[in-house]
Amino acid sequence: MSELDELRAKRMQELLQSQGAQDPQQQIQHQMQQQEVERQIHQIISQVLSPEARERLGNIRAARSEHARQIEVLLIQLAQSGRLPAKISDDQFKEILGKLKGQQRDTKISRR
Repeated sequence: MSELDELRAKRMQELLQSQGAQDPQQQIQHQMQQQEVERQIHQIISQVLSPEARERLGNIRAARSEHARQIEVLLIQLAQSGRLPAKISDDQFKEILGKLKGQQRDTKISRR
């Protein structure tokens, strides 16, 4: 029976590894890295956006989190490349959002 148990344990380990399971220490380290990235993103966004614009971004995040993440990435890229002169006001942020919306394709579903 011990050989059978060893084979089962080995197979279970292989399955866990193939599914991308990590040991608890790796999971904690990965989680800490994610928290650090989130902190850095929040810090840069705080430097780039006015309080009103940050509130608007928060509203977007509540409605469409993926869209908010794309906007954050764009703002960070603009800030790092030096293309943002100062803090973005709410009105300027609205203009940026309008331009982004204009770039997106409108998809409409119609009934026949």
